[in-house]
Amino acid sequence: MEIFKKLEEYDYEELIFCQDKSSGLKAIIAIHDTTLGPALGGTRIWDYETEEEAVEDALRLARGMTYKNAAVGLDIGGAKAVIIGDPKKIKSEELFRAFGRFVEGLNGRYITGEDMNVTTEDMSYINRETNYLVGLEENSGNPSPVTAFGVFKGIQAGLNELYGSDDINGKTVAIQGLGAVGWPLAELLHEAGAKLIVTTRDQETIAKAEEELGATGVGLDEIYGVECDVFSPCARGAIINDSSIEQLKCKIIAGSANNQLAESRHGDILDEKGILYVPDYVVNSGGVINVIDDILGRKYNREKTLANAAKIYDSCKKVFAIAKRDNIPTYKAADIMAEERIAAVRKVKSIYNK
Repeated sequence: MEIFKKLEEYDYEELIFCQDKSSGLKAIIAIHDTTLGPALGGTRIWDYETEEEAVEDALRLARGMTYKNAAVGLDIGGAKAVIIGDPKKIKSEELFRAFGRFVEGLNGRYITGEDMNVTTEDMSYINRETNYLVGLEENSGNPSPVTAFGVFKGIQAGLNELYGSDDINGKTVAIQGLGAVGWPLAELLHEAGAKLIVTTRDQETIAKAEEELGATGVGLDEIYGVECDVFSPCARGAIINDSSIEQLKCKIIAGSANNQLAESRHGDILDEKGILYVPDYVVNSGGVINVIDDILGRKYNREKTLANAAKIYDSCKKVFAIAKRDNIPTYKAADIMAEERIAAVRKVKSIYNK
């Protein structure tokens, strides 16, 4: 991999490799853009097959965070951290504290939080070495329920765009992944009267969804081809790819997973197929909305946070409007919305202020 060529492609600011032999820490922090403010992005643990795959994931996720934060009007930039290894084997107090010291060394340029396979308990170890983090239990806590609520509002926006109504009752939603976000999303949709088709690796969770939510469980690969109004990816990214895209029988895609399009051209194909794609970094932005009080040093206000997350509906509708205005796919419209805000603030920041 040509690192600098990769950084230049989307104008990344920093790529930091963190290694601590005693704890076994191998981590990568990617900072994409700090025009709007310090770069916010969670830390995830994944057993990547190669170091190159880890770098690619960190870079892609960091850029997504920049656009996500800009698109929903937050004055923060975008970054992401990945820790390489099997989360069932490598977790320890020493590892997280070592990582915390690397975060502290960035002196506030990077603010971290929970992401895949990292818990609030893990964050408490990081917090022993740095205060540049969000989502502690005593503050805003787990952001997943608010992320799920934001996805719910994004699904409503998609339904309104397609059917002229926010009503979810009787609509069929296929959820891929029933984890920290997928499960509360399934509960919200069930309460609103949706028919659920679900899949996840844990068969016990599928059985629970069938019993408690009246869901229909299907196989991991089967989920792509089910007849549904909404396909909601809530697991890993790059699931809209050459293989899956030909199987889709949905009318709308709206889910919490990051980087759902394996390549940009897949967004073009969805548009050609008449499938409404609700851009992932807009619809899943409830998590960052949940932690903004932590960043600003304010007392967490749940009611205000949910009200702000509900505005994801308006952000999605704005994306749809730009797409229709410019006759472009929605993923490009979302980028335009985010880039316009970054450019506008960049001009303001050109004013000298010692």
